[in-house]
Amino acid sequence: MAALTGSKNAVKGLGFLLGAALLAGAGFVPAVMGMAAVLAVILLAVALRMPAGLPRGRKGAKFAEVFSKDCNINWLSGARLFLFGARDVWFVVGIPIYFYAVLSDGTEAGNRAAFFMIGSFMAVWTILYGGVQASAPRLLRAARRPEAELVHAARRWAGLLFGIPAALAALAVVAGDPAPWLTLTLVAGLLAFGAVFAVNSSLHSYLILAFSSSERVTMDVGFYYMANAAGRLLGTLLSGLTFQIGGLPLCLGTAALLVGLSWLAAGRLAPPARQDATA
Repeated sequence: MAALTGSKNAVKGLGFLLGAALLAGAGFVPAVMGMAAVLAVILLAVALRMPAGLPRGRKGAKFAEVFSKDCNINWLSGARLFLFGARDVWFVVGIPIYFYAVLSDGTEAGNRAAFFMIGSFMAVWTILYGGVQASAPRLLRAARRPEAELVHAARRWAGLLFGIPAALAALAVVAGDPAPWLTLTLVAGLLAFGAVFAVNSSLHSYLILAFSSSERVTMDVGFYYMANAAGRLLGTLLSGLTFQIGGLPLCLGTAALLVGLSWLAAGRLAPPARQDATA
């Protein structure tokens, strides 16, 4: 799972890079029209080539069944919600607008150059995240460690992640106006955030399978990814709101707060009583 999701995110990073190149080379409208054309081809290919016999799920399942009664599943999903909220609260609005203000001189050529540099940063960040995520089970020696240790590791790595946006927010407050040293520090700090974030994400993905029973694994994993999507929605909304109210320092401070909530939720996890070999 880690290799699959990590490679998926690395490919997503290449998409950021392609989008940045299209914005810089062709402009906004041609880039959007080109993406629409590619998506139309993909939709046609899916409609024509989708293999028969794919699982259809249980049609009689009620939506309420998705919600778990297992405390570990619920706390882990809460930790996931706040973790991804903490990423998107700076990733979606705050950092792109800050970099645009720093990098663009206001001309059309300057705007295109800024779009390419911002998109390239997002691409590098996402590819790094995917690479670390794919390598996390090997880095953590997950296959040779008991689940109780991995539960404690989830708490420690969330605590480590908290310090990065908190420190960056403090530096942004001290700096006041954008400065070259602050921009370079943000780039380095957010790349470090991506690496630690990837380890946290991989630990969550391992633990959701460890906590799920074989009878409810699809429901529990579905609930967990619902929390993931809710966290991204929360982060996106807060990104625009906090940037409007307090600029980049408030975006990063809110990210630290959300990581802290993720750490609190991870702290409520209890090692599973059973050892599920399929996990």
